Amino acid sequence: MALVVQKYGGSSLADAEQIKSVARRIARTCDAGNQVVVVVSAMGDTTDELIELANSISNHPDPREMDVLLSTGELVSCTITAMALRSLGYRAISLSGAQAGITTNTSHGQAQIAGMNPERIMEELTSGDIVIVAGFQGVTPEMDVTTLGRGGSDTTAVALAAALRAARCEVYTDVDGIYTADPRRVPRAQKLDEIGFEEMLELASYGAKMNPRSIELGMVYDTPILVASSFDDTPGTLIHGEADMNRDVGEIRNRVGGIATDTNVAKITVLSVRDRPGIAASLFEPLADQGISVDVIVQNASVGGATDLTFTVKRTDLGRAQQVVEEVARELGGGEVVTASDLAKLSIVGTGMLDATGYASKMFRTLADAKINIEMITTSEIRITCIVAEAQLDRAARALHSAFDLDKPE
Repeated sequence: MALVVQKYGGSSLADAEQIKSVARRIARTCDAGNQVVVVVSAMGDTTDELIELANSISNHPDPREMDVLLSTGELVSCTITAMALRSLGYRAISLSGAQAGITTNTSHGQAQIAGMNPERIMEELTSGDIVIVAGFQGVTPEMDVTTLGRGGSDTTAVALAAALRAARCEVYTDVDGIYTADPRRVPRAQKLDEIGFEEMLELASYGAKMNPRSIELGMVYDTPILVASSFDDTPGTLIHGEADMNRDVGEIRNRVGGIATDTNVAKITVLSVRDRPGIAASLFEPLADQGISVDVIVQNASVGGATDLTFTVKRTDLGRAQQVVEEVARELGGGEVVTASDLAKLSIVGTGMLDATGYASKMFRTLADAKINIEMITTSEIRITCIVAEAQLDRAARALHSAFDLDKPE
């Protein structure tokens, strides 16, 4: 008997009929002789509706109260799913994140899992129940409810799969797998049968539809993750430790396996900062204290003892980040703070690019030929990322997808 963790996203649970369909899929997995733990997201657009409700009440909702509010969406989903299974004749029980033994730190809205104690889940499985867990949430040592940020149910599912030593974690959503690019932007994108954890982590971090923390957990605990559609039985994409995105193209080893895109990008530039030790720390430490993540950083060469410092943050964090940076810039005697929010990230991802020649130059030449201007550049061992204008993102992604021989054959 295998233990399987399944996760269902909000689009898979949008209404009563879809919840019944999900219940039948869970039942089939149980009938195949498996013990089943299910993690659910909030139904449809519930989370967005709750955020809108909170913002209509307060311009600055208290983070703790916001987490309590948002956690209710997943509680509704897990109880209704348990009811649907019971109506089919199966034993099922719903558990909140706290009841499931998920503890987190105290960063409301972006909490990270600090510990897992799945004892209650194991007891229910032993008694023959299908266990339905509310995703996206946990509890602090002080018993305050926290949420894990966007895509947090993915993290819940993989964390539970790792803690329970499950055979696999199955993530069911409104797409039928992982593609070489976002099919909505690149119509000729191809679905991948499998992909390695490292490549998937880069794709997820730079725009693919998976929570990066869930991929990190899968990689650390070697927990295979299947991404598939909840609406049909089309084979999905398996994310695991032995996959190889590399493909032979003629006699050339093509190390680019995917194109990642992300529009949640904003740029901040601090002009004429004094160029001396400690300036960067003075600027970025207050941002970190506010829970604002900084991505691409570029510092210009010093001219006359002053330099310009440019970096990117999530567009959703721009308002808070700008407020922090302007205050720090005044204290440092810096100049004007300039922002831009009409940008996007575009990345080529694949193993071995750092040790091979020609990939950066090919990317830059392709974008130049497509008349795409590059604002900023950053790299890792398996990724090259450019910041470009959001209005040019689709054209740029299609050009790169074709240039690196990723297009689906006609």
